[in-house]
Amino acid sequence: MTSWRERDTQSDGKSFEELRHECLQKGVLFEDQDFPAADSSLYFSESVPVNIEWKRPKEICKDPKFIVGGADRTDICQGQLGDCWLLAAIASLTLKKEALARVVPPDQDFDRRYAGIFHFQFWSHNRWLDVVVDDRLPVVRNKLIMLHSASNDEFWSALLEKAYAKLHGSYESLKGGSTMEAMEDFTGGVGENYETKNCPDNLFSIMKKALDRGSMMGCSIDITSSAESEAKTTTGLVKGHAYSITSLEEVNFRGKTVQLIRVRNPWGQVEWNGPWSDGSREWNYVDSGDKNRLLQLSDDGEFWMEFSDFKKNYDKVEICNMTPDDLTDDSKRQWAVSMFEGNWIRGSTAGGCRNFIDTFWTNPQFKLKLEDADDDDVCSVVIALMQKNRRKLRKEGMDMETIGFAVYEAPEDEDQLGKDFFRYNASKARSRTYINVREISERFTLPPGSYLLVPTTFQPHHEADFIVRVFSEKKAEALEMGSNVDADLPDPPPPSAPEDESDEEKGLRRLFEQLAGDDQAISVRELQQMLNGVLSRRKEIKFDGLSLSTCHSIINLMDVDNTGQLEFQEFKVFWEKMKKWIMLFLAFDTDRSGKMSSYELRSALKAAGMQLNNRLLQLIGLRFADDKYDIDFDDYLTCIVRLENMFRAFQVLDTSQRGRVNMNIMQVKTAPCDITA
Repeated sequence: MTSWRERDTQSDGKSFEELRHECLQKGVLFEDQDFPAADSSLYFSESVPVNIEWKRPKEICKDPKFIVGGADRTDICQGQLGDCWLLAAIASLTLKKEALARVVPPDQDFDRRYAGIFHFQFWSHNRWLDVVVDDRLPVVRNKLIMLHSASNDEFWSALLEKAYAKLHGSYESLKGGSTMEAMEDFTGGVGENYETKNCPDNLFSIMKKALDRGSMMGCSIDITSSAESEAKTTTGLVKGHAYSITSLEEVNFRGKTVQLIRVRNPWGQVEWNGPWSDGSREWNYVDSGDKNRLLQLSDDGEFWMEFSDFKKNYDKVEICNMTPDDLTDDSKRQWAVSMFEGNWIRGSTAGGCRNFIDTFWTNPQFKLKLEDADDDDVCSVVIALMQKNRRKLRKEGMDMETIGFAVYEAPEDEDQLGKDFFRYNASKARSRTYINVREISERFTLPPGSYLLVPTTFQPHHEADFIVRVFSEKKAEALEMGSNVDADLPDPPPPSAPEDESDEEKGLRRLFEQLAGDDQAISVRELQQMLNGVLSRRKEIKFDGLSLSTCHSIINLMDVDNTGQLEFQEFKVFWEKMKKWIMLFLAFDTDRSGKMSSYELRSALKAAGMQLNNRLLQLIGLRFADDKYDIDFDDYLTCIVRLENMFRAFQVLDTSQRGRVNMNIMQVKTAPCDITA
């Protein structure tokens, strides 16, 4: 779908052409240090079960070929790895010659420019990547043990699987998955899912139109327990197994039109044995021309079924569209795409789904403005939420998160919306379910207007990176909410004269003078002693004592005459700030635990006149929140004092609004005050 140049991925930054040229000049065969011929490239959670060797195709057979007679679906036979989902997608890819030529570039072979290096291209998170591999493949007794071709001298499919394994960190990372995942990686397309037991009446025409438009399709049978995985039914079908759909046809059978579907098992064997299977009597009543065109009598894993039988036996259909054109509509449209990247970070932006109302609002929020309606006065939009790099993170004990999203009608001129908005407003659209797949997508028709998209994990505190793609007929105005870094810090009122001091101020003066001595100013250690003494009496807050570092920050903030100490008038101004900060802390300590949830930090800082973007909130949450996502008072004070120091360091005075600060993220990154130190 993209036209820009693919990105080279090798750690040394060299392209396939550069690496091949170097090897040819030196007369050596390429050895990939990024994905070595070693056990670590095969498995990360278990030892290699058999004595595996790594051999190049020229060591396996006499005259290896990259592709023999064109790449087709019979070149794909599953090996020992449980990646039938990937193989089903590769089988579908072979039906799309243009897409195949991008994923499997034809400029490589085992002839005169052979240097033991091959390359493949995959779409990853809205960009194309060029992945190089050497041609050392895992074998046992000189036989390939992973994906291989039915022909012993053809190696494009085995090398493609190796490149895909490298992209995700290891062969083991490819165990288990959704055919849609690989289809999208081969095309950059957008996926749709159908349940055959609850599908549109015109599902056959939808699927046929999809194939005609170059879409890729897969299907599967649900399992109710792990014991059923890859269990064979009496009709020759396999449960919990990914199949590819390779054709849909209509034939005349005994005077009536019958809808047929062709399905392929990536094992290259084990086929449906019911009506319309290979050799079944139904074919005797079909026109000989149709029979010869459609039927190939061989145990190659591919078979025909009547579409009604298909719907009875299979549960899911996955369609990867090259564009988001609606398959129920005869018109083809031009689609614009908006893309966002974000992340859910525990303690700040990992709020979970709407069930968790106290944290749901802290998830990243994106505003969409849909203005141009189609002929029915509605806007067609496809929203696709994809979590990133989860397969590669499996070796760290992570897997797919359960994800989904909701869409709300958005008020005008509002930034990040708070808890009350979601408490009192229902969503206008949402994903049908939360599910642990890489991408979840839905098609909606919405009236023109402004909308708020909230992508989430199901449970709060679960971390992941994600991208959101929004396809619309006209370019939708789209922006991330809560992206401003801003502050409104008015100058504090002048301190009161000694004769006008309150009883509280007189008490503070007496304590201050006891610590200050003859110079009538307190040092950083004396400030620490004074504040710890005063604050320790406040039973409603959890307090372990302020650090010297925090007290240094307070002096930096309040020491207007640059003496490195605080005089009492400076301390009085600070104390007025402190009282406001204490009041805010208590207001957001909703459970009266003496601590504040880190998810409430955005609201507390906003009430204090400071607005941070998601990135800064995530950093602060990771720095100051404990393992229960709470922040105690001393860390809260440390954070708020350092932030005010930072904002005042970059203060830009506006003649119309004195004390207003507005900064972009680049300024924040270069701030001399490290708020997370």
